Amino acid sequence: MKRAAILGSGGYSGQETLDRVLAHPGLELVALGSDSLAGEGAAALDPRLNGSLPAFVPNDEAAASGADVLFLCLDNDAAAAFEPPPDTVVVDLSGAHRLTDEESARSWYGIAPGAWSYGLPELYPADGPLIANPGCYATAALLALGPLADVLEGPLVVDGKSGVSGAGRTLKATSHAGAVLENLSPYAVGAHRHAPEMAQQLGRPVCFVPHLLPVRRGLLATCYVQRSADIRALLAAAYEHSPVVRVLPEGVAPELGRVQGTDAAEVGVFADKATTTAIVICALDNLGKGAAGQAVQNANRALGFKETDGLRLSGVLV
Repeated sequence: MKRAAILGSGGYSGQETLDRVLAHPGLELVALGSDSLAGEGAAALDPRLNGSLPAFVPNDEAAASGADVLFLCLDNDAAAAFEPPPDTVVVDLSGAHRLTDEESARSWYGIAPGAWSYGLPELYPADGPLIANPGCYATAALLALGPLADVLEGPLVVDGKSGVSGAGRTLKATSHAGAVLENLSPYAVGAHRHAPEMAQQLGRPVCFVPHLLPVRRGLLATCYVQRSADIRALLAAAYEHSPVVRVLPEGVAPELGRVQGTDAAEVGVFADKATTTAIVICALDNLGKGAAGQAVQNANRALGFKETDGLRLSGVLV
C-alpha cells in the first residue's frame, strides 16, 4: 500500500479526488488537508464520510504527513508557493505549474513558479514525481486534436461548454442559480487560461471560447479544423488500447450524459458537407477525466499501479 494525502480536500476537485482514493486498492488515505475545515471530522464535508477516515487538518500538516503521494487541490497561488517534500509524488490540479514559458505563465497566472511535467497520460505521459495535471478544457481539446497535430492546417477553433462545477466551490455572482439556470453564457472570451495550455502542447495558437452550461458537471469541446490526412484513422490508432478514451463509431456523437460522473472520455469525428472543415468533438466530466480522475491516473503511473486503479470507468448510467 502507498500512503496518500489530499490538500484542499474541501473543494470540488478535492472531494472528487478523495472519492477515488477511497476506492483505490493500493492507496491508504493518511491525511485530509483543508484550512477551512481543520479540526472537524470528515462528515463535515459530507455526512456519508463517517467511520475511520481521519479528521481534517491544516494543509501544511497534511503535506508533512509522510504520504507517498500528495494531491494539490489548491488555488493557483497556494499551489505555486508549495514546497514539495523530497521523494514524494505530487500531482498539482491547479494551473500553477502547467506552462513552460515563464513569460506566458506570468502573463496568464501572475506567477511563474516553474513548470512541472505535464501529465495527459494518453498523449503526454508525465516524467518524474512532480506532475502538472492538465486543465479540464485543455484535456478535452488535446484529446481531440493532440493525435492530429502534424496534419492540421490553418486556424484551430475550439468551442467549449462546461457545467457550473468547473467554476469551483467558491461562491461567485456568475455561478448563482439565478445566473446559470435557463441560461447559456460565454465567458473569458479570447482570454481563457486553458488556451495557452492547448497551444503549448499543440505547437500552435488556438482560438478558444468557453461557455457555462446550466448543468452541474460535464464538458464538451467541439473543435473545427482543416486537415491533410484521415483524422479518424489517426484518432483510432492513438486510442486503440486506451481504457479511458473511446473513439465513437462513425455518425455517433459524444454526449455529456454518458460521461458525467465517470473518468472516461468520448471522441467523435465528423465532416461538414458544405465546407472542407473537419469537426472533432470530445466529451468528458470536468471533475473526472478533467480533474480528479486524471490526477489519480497520473499518480497510478508514477507509483507503478495499474493505470485504471480507483477510476470510474465501468457501468451504464441513465
